[in-house]
Amino acid sequence: MDSRLVVARRELASLRREKTIVLALAIQLFVAAFSSFLVVGLVSLYAPGATAGAYVVTVGVAGNASGDIAPAVSASGARTAIEYENPDLARNAFQRGEVDAVVVADRLSSGRTTVEAVAPEGSFETTLVVTQLKDALSDYERQQRAALSERLTRQPLDLPPERGGNPYFGFTYTVLVPVLAFLPAFISGSIAADSVAEELDRGTFELLRAAPLSVANIVDGKALAFVAIAPAQAACWFAFLALNGTPLAHPLATLGLVGAVATVLVGAGIATAILAPKRREAQLLYSFGALAAFGVASLLPESPQNVVAKLAIGSPTTVTWLSVAGALALGAAGYAAARLAADRAGGA
Repeated sequence: MDSRLVVARRELASLRREKTIVLALAIQLFVAAFSSFLVVGLVSLYAPGATAGAYVVTVGVAGNASGDIAPAVSASGARTAIEYENPDLARNAFQRGEVDAVVVADRLSSGRTTVEAVAPEGSFETTLVVTQLKDALSDYERQQRAALSERLTRQPLDLPPERGGNPYFGFTYTVLVPVLAFLPAFISGSIAADSVAEELDRGTFELLRAAPLSVANIVDGKALAFVAIAPAQAACWFAFLALNGTPLAHPLATLGLVGAVATVLVGAGIATAILAPKRREAQLLYSFGALAAFGVASLLPESPQNVVAKLAIGSPTTVTWLSVAGALALGAAGYAAARLAADRAGGA
């Protein structure tokens, strides 16, 4: 076991010289340490409607039905309506930047109302404005349905229910936490593939064997270092999240899942490097293979990211715990297979 620890310490020491890896770790550290600040900006991209109150969209309203639709536009604190006498005045105000969008609503002789909306083009503001316009028109439709319900001869399809909940809570636990959990595992697998491929490419792998070290000892030492750093990183990120007010309900189970995924990916990285000893080829094959595996895993009854989210929130089901157990078993079996392949390749 001492020889394996020597190899593990050697690999960990070499990571300090890898600027790309150090930069990736620093970025993760920054995201976790300042999550409470970053999540506000990220949620505005993930769910633009969540910025209600932080940015008010000014809408110019015109047309013979402007008096009906203007209250729907102003119903939310994230929107305000300015009525204009005719559509041309509203469009001119939009061109001058006085309003963020234009809505022209005309009531036809048949009783129907046609709506034409104009929004800015090609910017983040477009997403935010369009989101608020959709919400305003949905509010207007609900108002009209309630007002004209007595005149209906047939019941139309119901509108989609309005969703509640805190978007910041949803984004943090369903996007940010899974990213911080699995990114270290992917990096560990990438490092393993690069390290073994570099050893084989430069011929230093044979020097390690002359230490004397068996192929199994070399692989165990490298895997020990690369697998260990993934849950260690994740534990650090989770601690920072907790300090920022985002604690995990089952941190130990989540770290066990991270360790299992890291074991699978490290084993895959080592096996890939043995099959393709050139560094570029090994990295390319590993990257595509890891992405493909993650895509296939997303089709499971509970995808890995959902498992992490449920563990983090504190609502795991039986399937969640079975997924964690399955990941641990797969990690052990996958690494055993990679170790066997390395031993056979070294013997050959």
